[in-house]
Amino acid sequence: MKQRLNSQNGKVKALAPLLLIIILAVLLRVAVAFYLGNSIEEVRGGTFDQISYDALALRVMDGHGFSFATDSWPYAKANQPTAFWSYLFTLFLAGIYSLAGHEPLVARIIQAILVGIVMPWLVYRIGARVFDRRVGLIAALIAAIYFYFINYAASLMTESLYIVGILWTIDVAMRLAIQAEGCSAGELTCSQRHMLRLGLELGLAMAFTLLMRQVIVIFLPVLGLWLLWIAWRRNQLKGTILALAVAAFVTALALLPFVIRNYRAFGQVSMPNTNVGFNFFWSNHPIYGTTFVPVIYESSGITYPELIPPELRHLNEAELDRALLARGIQIVLEDPTRYLQLSLSRFPVYFLFWPTGTSSTLSNAARVLSFGIFLPFMIYGLITAFLRAKIGKSEQVADTQDPVSMACAHLHCEFLALLGAYMIVYTAIHIASWANVRYRLPVDVFLIIFAAYAIDDLLWRVLKIGSGKQKRQNPDLVFPMEGS
Repeated sequence: MKQRLNSQNGKVKALAPLLLIIILAVLLRVAVAFYLGNSIEEVRGGTFDQISYDALALRVMDGHGFSFATDSWPYAKANQPTAFWSYLFTLFLAGIYSLAGHEPLVARIIQAILVGIVMPWLVYRIGARVFDRRVGLIAALIAAIYFYFINYAASLMTESLYIVGILWTIDVAMRLAIQAEGCSAGELTCSQRHMLRLGLELGLAMAFTLLMRQVIVIFLPVLGLWLLWIAWRRNQLKGTILALAVAAFVTALALLPFVIRNYRAFGQVSMPNTNVGFNFFWSNHPIYGTTFVPVIYESSGITYPELIPPELRHLNEAELDRALLARGIQIVLEDPTRYLQLSLSRFPVYFLFWPTGTSSTLSNAARVLSFGIFLPFMIYGLITAFLRAKIGKSEQVADTQDPVSMACAHLHCEFLALLGAYMIVYTAIHIASWANVRYRLPVDVFLIIFAAYAIDDLLWRVLKIGSGKQKRQNPDLVFPMEGS
């Protein structure tokens, strides 16, 4: 009872600063939205996709369906159906245009407000569970001021809402794990109805994320295995399997209309988006040799469509996507050594944090003022958190009263394992295919939680030295049993 009262008091104390952080996040994103205005032709670093989404949304709104009026990037033919782009985001944009007219600024503001509210809130929830509320608040503040997140929240493309979807999915998965923990310990009232609700929400979260960008599908089996591992260790497999079955059903049901649309348009069953083969083929083409280039510009004398073999160009988009995936795999198998060297060359591209001569001033500033500033804290936080978790698991050391080493028995280490698995899997996907700074942002959103942990730890060390205290006082430690 005392622990629950402390928990409620801690939540109330965290509410005011979290609200201020959310207000700050919204104001910064809305300010950038107004700065960008109604112009949709500008091409800042990594934001070209919004030109395609704007054109596609207008076509949908005018009754032409998912197609372009002229040949469009990457290989969409004029007046032919395309499934390369996110259906959900296109419909989101078309819905706004149908109500407000072709006003990109209105769409920018709506997205900026939504993302400005939800992203820091979810980052706080996850950070508070893995560490404590203080770390959660620091992480939310970093998310609010992180230049890349501000920039993309005002850009009409999938990045920001996709990241929100990933955070939502992880948040629900953590609550499922908490439910299994609480049921095992006898501290929660366990019911199939509650597990069904969590399963339903997980399905909605996964469907939303997949319909924004389906690359997350590779991580979802890992997430399912993690939940089954948690449930098996706590003898709660039945309820977790039920929740996962509901989640899978809801996800499949949400994707089904778009799968049917693709079948009617292309004559074959495919995932909602036909872009896996294109991306894998282009990103591993022999033209790179052993050095990957994130963007091939027309000034180089070659374009992406020209790389497509002539004998495949008569295929429709879905057929071509499948054929290009087969060609990409063939390229890898024919020269695995080159593929390995090419993949290794993607690391500096993926983790780029320094200014470059080929980037605009805005892109260089965004890179340095976000990832560049927080990278040392991210590394420090990762190393410290996982080392302390290892000590806490093996020796149950609590001399520092650190939330990780104190609470490994209460899912903290399992939550660390989940975030670690996600970051490794997601990074591996892009190192194996197409690496770019913007594709790292779904990893950055979790790395900032470790940066927050590092900042909190360093502040504690400074205060300890200044005051002569020997132990860290941590009244706001969040034990996941609370289900916050």
